[in-house]
Amino acid sequence: MRKLCPNYDLPDGLDTVLEVPIPEEMFASNKSSHRSWQNMKSWMNMKPNSERPPASMTVLFGGRNTEIQLLLGVIGAPLIPLPIKIDHDHSISKNIKDHPIEASMAKYIVKQYIAAIGGEQALNSIDSMYAMGKVKMAASEFCAGEGSVNNRIVKVRNLRNGGGEMGGFVLWQKRPDLWCLELVVSGCKISAGSDGKVAWRQTPWHHSHASRGPPRPLRRFLQGLDPRSTANLFSNSVCVGEKTINDEDCFILKLEAEPSTLRARSSSNVEIIRHTVRGYFSQRTGLLVQLEDSHLLRIKAPGNDSIFWETTMESWIQDYKTIDGINIAHAGKTWVSLFRFGENSESHSRTRMEEAWTIEEVDFNIKGLSMDCFLPPGDLNKEEEGYGIVSSNVRLPFKLRNGSTRVSASKIVAIDVDECDNSSDDEDL
Repeated sequence: MRKLCPNYDLPDGLDTVLEVPIPEEMFASNKSSHRSWQNMKSWMNMKPNSERPPASMTVLFGGRNTEIQLLLGVIGAPLIPLPIKIDHDHSISKNIKDHPIEASMAKYIVKQYIAAIGGEQALNSIDSMYAMGKVKMAASEFCAGEGSVNNRIVKVRNLRNGGGEMGGFVLWQKRPDLWCLELVVSGCKISAGSDGKVAWRQTPWHHSHASRGPPRPLRRFLQGLDPRSTANLFSNSVCVGEKTINDEDCFILKLEAEPSTLRARSSSNVEIIRHTVRGYFSQRTGLLVQLEDSHLLRIKAPGNDSIFWETTMESWIQDYKTIDGINIAHAGKTWVSLFRFGENSESHSRTRMEEAWTIEEVDFNIKGLSMDCFLPPGDLNKEEEGYGIVSSNVRLPFKLRNGSTRVSASKIVAIDVDECDNSSDDEDL
């Protein structure tokens, strides 16, 4: 990871310290990486102007604009469905008797996970943490018109054949409800965080906006970085069976968001029907090896029709290494599926995306990490009514190439109800 870059304003000046380190691959001589670095240079040279709206992302990234926004909007900074209560009374170590068998099994599995991760004493010694790593994202498949004679599937670049957008990220955390993320992918930066009262997101193409309901932790923390939050979250789950993941026999722990939580995150035109999380814990090592979560939305359309969006995320969590006595996952992969249905079959669509990440640095109990590090942006606006979901007839200029094949007018919309805004302008999407 490179932490310095040339000073483009003063060629003879000192190198600029990057807030988010950039992978060395972005500086390589191959054509794709050179393009990514040129995007980074353009982004760094942008001059803020409060009298004008942010520059169009299309100017900087051309036809890749929608693909990058889709990747960052869905994979960049998703939240988990439930807030995690700070465990002051060590409830995860309480007696597991007098519970239904499924809940008792889950609590026992969580206890085994705590032991495998380093023990409760080691977890209790953590007050804050920092992590830095790199990511590679790609849209891998687009399918439109399911069930119709015009059904078409477009295979796009994927990570296995060298495609994808490179980037780096920095994470800071002080307790589950105080966290901050900065992620840069191909020169496009997304920031997200929580000050314990509100969770927010900020992107170059939209103003800062807050999520509905109580603040919730970032999903990336549960991908092997924050064992304490993982244990607290699944301590209220139930064991629903077993499954083999990558030749590992695993227990499956399931957690459903409560109806009251779903209502708090819903709005007048968007209803969250369900949000489910599953954790797969190895029977051999006790470690979390896979994390799945899915949520289903119903968006009210004119008349009595409704549009449904189902988002499913599946993460493999790998390469555990011991840092200060605690097992931290240093690599993983995530696959995401967006499925839209509820209209006629020709309007159905499915998009698949993938991400691979590696952790370069991890440290605990960071000195000087105060509340000032988690303050939300000054332009933060929390939506009082609705989420401003993009209307159903919006067609994004989502250009995906595979040889001579191009999907230039798909109906894929990156819907994350926690981070939607009021814009419906095709040029801004």
